[in-house]
Amino acid sequence: MQKFLTMSSIDICIENTLDPELKSIAQKVKDGVRITDAECLALFNKGSLSFVGFLANHIREKLHGHSTYFNRNFHIEPTNVCVFSCKFCSYSRLYAHKEDGWELSIEQMLDIVKQYDGKEVTEVHIVGGVHPKMNMAYFIELIQKIKAHRPDLHIKAFTAVELDYMFRKAKLSVEEGMKQLKEAGLQSLPGGGAEIFHPEIRLQICADKVSGDGWLHIHETAHKLGMHSNATMLYGHIEKYEHRIDHMHKLRALQDKTRGFNTFIPLKFRNANNDMSNVPESTLVEDMRMYAIARIYMDNFPHLKAYWPMLGRQNAQLSLSFGVNDIDGTIDDSTKIYSMAGSEEQSPTMTTEELVTLISQVGRKPVERDTLYNTVRIYEDEAVLN
Repeated sequence: MQKFLTMSSIDICIENTLDPELKSIAQKVKDGVRITDAECLALFNKGSLSFVGFLANHIREKLHGHSTYFNRNFHIEPTNVCVFSCKFCSYSRLYAHKEDGWELSIEQMLDIVKQYDGKEVTEVHIVGGVHPKMNMAYFIELIQKIKAHRPDLHIKAFTAVELDYMFRKAKLSVEEGMKQLKEAGLQSLPGGGAEIFHPEIRLQICADKVSGDGWLHIHETAHKLGMHSNATMLYGHIEKYEHRIDHMHKLRALQDKTRGFNTFIPLKFRNANNDMSNVPESTLVEDMRMYAIARIYMDNFPHLKAYWPMLGRQNAQLSLSFGVNDIDGTIDDSTKIYSMAGSEEQSPTMTTEELVTLISQVGRKPVERDTLYNTVRIYEDEAVLN
């Protein structure tokens, strides 16, 4: 007993772990040593929820303490008309059936921006379907008009899928296209469109859009131009653990090279209203294991984000004990991408006060950030946090 009284909690974890491989992994986490792909697979196959959760929370608190980040943002979805037919997608409507979709004009999107005049939002997030008429010139004009109207608003826009199509249609290289968009006012990239990089899975779920290598090249190019980006992974469908690890390995390798990623965002597959409705969704236990193992493996990503509209509010709170230190933002709009896929939140909007309460209720410290994780405001509630 006296021995355990003088040991740290992670030393106790190491001492009580019987499996030699898991014990070695726990020791690596304590020492800040990177785990291998084989060790990551061992965590998926053998690591209990409590074991991986403890290690992930140790890393999370070592990096960020109790600080949990969010931002004040709003989304614009230019269209859900798309030339691609991803099997997991519940959101888009094929161009051949565009009467079932929507298409916003530049002026309509600018009107959305103007609705936030005088409000303390820091970011506009623009993603949507790949519409053949919304080309490079169209989006450059949109970005320029947003910047002219509100120069302080950070523009985070366009998945690598949208960018790849834009550049090919304009007959531009990735480098030329990214330079033009940056000059117009684009400041960072969201992480969407990554799905699963491995061609074995990608060919089955989204064969006609940009490859995994193409996605990585676009983000690497953005990083070289001084732009930051996020990275996602769609998990919980037909992929195996090895495919998840391959995906994370490629992201970790690019981050070693560029240091341009802000955050990693595992996205839970939802099976409503799409061509993969026969595939069962992952359980809550598997969701939390995914977050925890991602936090352990993705050692060079400063932040791990849980997208709260996808998980639901209570599950987003739970994820804060499994390595997550960011739950996205206020998302003040009528975002349809996830609600159409059967997400837990059919109306994904929270006020700043609601987000602060959600974080504080589980003993974490709410920190409002901007897109690049500069602190805007720290919310202290000693009655809750102590």
